[in-house]
Amino acid sequence: MTELPAARPAQTYAEAEDALLSRWPETKLEPSLMRIRAFAELLGDPQDAYPVIHLTGTNGKTSTSRMIDTLLRALDLRTGRFTSPHVERMSERISIDGEPLGDEQFVDAFNDVAPYTHLVDLDQPFPLSFFETVVGMAYAKFAEAPVDVAVVEVGMGGAWDATNVADGTVAVVTPIGLDHTQYLGTTTTAIAREKSGIIKPGATVVVAAQTPDVLEVLQERADEVGARLLLEGRDFGVLATTAAVGGQVLSLKGVRGEYDDLFLPLYGAHQAQNAAVALAAVEAFTGAADGTGALLGDELVRDAFAKVTSPGRLEIVRRSPTIVLDAAHNPHGAEATAAALEDSFSFSPLVGVIGVMGDKDAEGLLAAFEPHLEHLVVTQNSQSRAMRAARLGEIAIPIFGEDRVTVVADLATAIDAAAALAESDSADSLSSGAVLVTGSVVTVGEARRLLGGPK
Repeated sequence: MTELPAARPAQTYAEAEDALLSRWPETKLEPSLMRIRAFAELLGDPQDAYPVIHLTGTNGKTSTSRMIDTLLRALDLRTGRFTSPHVERMSERISIDGEPLGDEQFVDAFNDVAPYTHLVDLDQPFPLSFFETVVGMAYAKFAEAPVDVAVVEVGMGGAWDATNVADGTVAVVTPIGLDHTQYLGTTTTAIAREKSGIIKPGATVVVAAQTPDVLEVLQERADEVGARLLLEGRDFGVLATTAAVGGQVLSLKGVRGEYDDLFLPLYGAHQAQNAAVALAAVEAFTGAADGTGALLGDELVRDAFAKVTSPGRLEIVRRSPTIVLDAAHNPHGAEATAAALEDSFSFSPLVGVIGVMGDKDAEGLLAAFEPHLEHLVVTQNSQSRAMRAARLGEIAIPIFGEDRVTVVADLATAIDAAAALAESDSADSLSSGAVLVTGSVVTVGEARRLLGGPK
């Protein structure tokens, strides 16, 4: 193993970030909970100091966790939230009461755990990874706060994900599709089996609508550990959606009641589904789902959903022309995004700016977007594992046709080129053109920084 030097206290955010990035990256995996268990034990097992709502799935985890967080805070509960990956800054991964850690808080969180990282490195066959270290930071920070409940999103999979050192009283499974197949398996049932590892004995598991084979795997796991399974479409779900300015109006069926006229400032049927899952998860956590706790009030639920945000998820960041950011990075997510664009907007033309990571199903993602994009500008983000723009162009041309594809390696230039296309093609029409930047959370994060966030 490569031995890492003992961590020194960080003085600045940049030093803490550099120290974390010097560890194994998120893409280098050695599937095991040994290191994180040893790390957590040295930290005093902070993950046992509060109840946990644990989320897994292929798409929708971050938006759903943000909705859960907002609902819990509306109940006057202090929350910790761990999500990944981040959109713009690493500190976004750890939030207290809905707010990401500030720079000083992030440095303190790193320094609190840094002395123990070297002890784990010396005692284990492999050193702690970046992700494992940040998970330890989050769990320790939540215990220090202290929080009343932690909302924790897995990084990848479930059973051997570092977050799984915690035992969730509520497990949430968002829709499962194919992604990270080189690590999780090449079929949805294999992936479901890995993700089902977050379902713990005696827990309540809230499951979004799944294919029958995936649902069978999840039900088997729930039965095996004595967990109660609540299923979308049977126990809760979306009753109705209506498009509205800035989002949509929902009617949701909770596990014990119905909630009408809920404004959700997010677009797409997939976000309505996420809202239903989030509502059921909070009902399960509070005991409302099984009758041991009070029902959530209509006004509380209405106010909470109206405050939900989810950066980089069909987020409008500029007008004239409209520029929309969306972190879809696999075919399943691209299909949901494309459907939401059709339902919620009438952009013409819609020009895509797509940059993907090298290990993703670029062909499947491009095929999902092809019917919805007038023109495509392929590009790349700054990460070393990003697919080169030239290679992405080679994949795109057979799908879109050579006359609909432009290759621009620099992201800022790619966005400018797409904006020019959107404006020129809509100049003589009554409809307005727009640009969709998508393909990767990293691509979206870098675009968000370039564009200065929502305008």
